[in-house]
Amino acid sequence: MKYKRGLCILLAGILLTGCSSNTMYNEFEDGQQIIDFISPDSSEIQYADSFAKDLCVVPVNYQNKKDPFMTAKASLIFDVTDHKILYADNVYERLYPASVTKIVTSLIALEECDLNEMVTISHNAANITEWGAKKCGFQEGDQIKLKDLLYSFLIYSGNDAGIAIAEHISGSVEAFAEKMNQKAKELGAVDSHFVNPHGLHDDNHYTTIYDIYLFFEECIKNKTFLDIINTKGFTAHYKGADGKSKTAFFPSTNRYLVGREQAPENVTVIGGKTGTTSKAGSCLTLYSKNSNGHDYISIIFHASTGNELFAQMTRLLEYESK
Repeated sequence: MKYKRGLCILLAGILLTGCSSNTMYNEFEDGQQIIDFISPDSSEIQYADSFAKDLCVVPVNYQNKKDPFMTAKASLIFDVTDHKILYADNVYERLYPASVTKIVTSLIALEECDLNEMVTISHNAANITEWGAKKCGFQEGDQIKLKDLLYSFLIYSGNDAGIAIAEHISGSVEAFAEKMNQKAKELGAVDSHFVNPHGLHDDNHYTTIYDIYLFFEECIKNKTFLDIINTKGFTAHYKGADGKSKTAFFPSTNRYLVGREQAPENVTVIGGKTGTTSKAGSCLTLYSKNSNGHDYISIIFHASTGNELFAQMTRLLEYESK
């Protein structure tokens, strides 16, 4: 029997909180739980218990003492080595993710593609018209290796690179969005819906910080992904439509990597993904380690400014050194 991963997360959350009730969540319709009753020794529970060992599970009714310094709409930090919640606030609210969306796009590219494939930049990718949209500056007809495109996409957060990746994999942004939503179902990211590969605003493009944790947990298993997010700056080499060589340098948007912010003592920031739009506020997903060798994922959505975002992220990272 095939089980939905989202079901397993919720079952595991009940199990880990010691609930003795036979009431279990077994289906979702547009984010609404439907209650059913199953036997406590059933295969569903056994499967969920095993599945939970690989994840940090936040029960739906989980509450920790609110940190008054954490004013962003949603935040979390997990010890992913021991699968422990260090802090979690509002992890299941649907919010706009801005360029944190690029984690989802990158996961699909890393899973499905040969990174040596050549990508040709389309007219659509080269001509984003949305005001304020960050672009790498690729021009129609440019040809670039997918690996270099992915570096540019994650490090610099160029939205034109995102469209090029989506079209290369699926033929169109719309078809790629369907693939993103299918991947969300596979990972149990039940409160997400994506309509584009980059995170430029759309009212129907949303996720939760817990769902992003599920995507990011998969991404950090990939060495190439880790190499990319740990890079301070990247020089892309590619060819124009006329066959002439081009280069472009893309600095990281991660302030910890470029020295604009300092992590707490005994904490090493590996990397992550920033995101900012007017409606999403300032967002950040981060992977870090402490001096004891433990790995951590921390996420903040909807901080009021970039300075507030990184100040609050540093606060979360202090939980590692306690």
